Amino acid sequence: MYLHKQIGGIEAVEQKAGKGVKMKMLLSQEESPNFAMRNFTIEAGGHMPFHTNTVEHEQYVLSGRALVKIGDETFEAASGDILLIPAGIAHSYETIGNETYSFLCLIPNGEDCIKIV
Repeated sequence: MYLHKQIGGIEAVEQKAGKGVKMKMLLSQEESPNFAMRNFTIEAGGHMPFHTNTVEHEQYVLSGRALVKIGDETFEAASGDILLIPAGIAHSYETIGNETYSFLCLIPNGEDCIKIV
């Protein structure tokens, strides 16, 4: 089975945690046998709080810049960067500049419990 979608037809859902954060579910667990694919956007001046997940995250930055904190490390992430966030490691995002920070995020299928730290 294959699947073809257009990102423009997928609803962006505002996320409760943080400020200016939206997510589009590009491929859900029901549509893909191994991974879910999501597109997160964080508006300029926005942030996603320090939190943990019970599953790893593979991310590819599409646009914008953000200060990303993973564990005790803080760095600037920008378009073209690739991030691996291991399961259980706290992480956060804070946009830099006037552009929306947008990234693809793949997670393995299964229960993902999120905890704000």
